[in-house]
Amino acid sequence: MAIFTVIGLGSFGETIATELTRLNHDVIGIDTVQRNIENVADRIAHAVIADATDEKVLEELNVQKCEAAIVAIGEDIEASILCVLNLKNLGVEKIWVKAKTKSHHMILSHLGVDKIIHPEEDMGIRIAHTLSYPIVSRYMSLEDDRFIVKIIIPEHLHGANLPALMRQSSAVRVLMLKRGKSTYYETNVHFTTLQQGDLLILEGLQSDLQRLSESFSS
Repeated sequence: MAIFTVIGLGSFGETIATELTRLNHDVIGIDTVQRNIENVADRIAHAVIADATDEKVLEELNVQKCEAAIVAIGEDIEASILCVLNLKNLGVEKIWVKAKTKSHHMILSHLGVDKIIHPEEDMGIRIAHTLSYPIVSRYMSLEDDRFIVKIIIPEHLHGANLPALMRQSSAVRVLMLKRGKSTYYETNVHFTTLQQGDLLILEGLQSDLQRLSESFSS
């Protein structure tokens, strides 16, 4: 079990704090708003009304002992930056921060935080991809314009030959096929006739995956 600190318990921070708790981690949740504290008080280990822009307050809460700190402050960019500086001064090794604007992102990048999060932008991109390629139920972005995508085989592809479909984009790799309780990995997938409800995990360049998605949808 690791210890995490979440600063800012609006909807974004609350979700992180409660999910980390569900995963059996110890969470210190900090916010200046009483209502936000009350919302999570019975769902995380420590919910504290405190000003995280005060370094002494953070030190008293022992945030320097945490595995990572997530600064999820929404509107107050100055407070977000001060929190990061305080966490840095206290020696917190891993700091993730929610960024509100491009200038906020630029400042955070100069401060050397480990990850800058744009939840609204990321969600917008995810929704756009889902609308454009409805056959893709989930995806994960990798480096260099590569993605891993999850596809649930629809009714119109029942009985289709997987190798024939994959020839539409030969650079895309089939990482896994799951059928019911059976799972087949890369080396033994390519001789399979698809069934409705099969789960496919694919990896490749975005352009190749888009072309394949179009052929799967037609």
